[in-house]
Amino acid sequence: MRNWILSAIAFVVLSACGVDGEPVQPSLNAGVGISDSGVYAGGSLGLHKGPLSLYLGF
Repeated sequence: MRNWILSAIAFVVLSACGVDGEPVQPSLNAGVGISDSGVYAGGSLGLHKGPLSLYLGF
């Protein structure tokens, strides 16, 4: 599972830097929350180009 996540991140980075053409601006959403069970962090990293969107949540 960890290798798959690292591969997906590498794909997003390579796509964003323009290896396959014009660079694409990645989007990043992050947040921190507090609940009765403790503090948690989460977010997503994504790319959008034409009809294709790729988002990785963490």
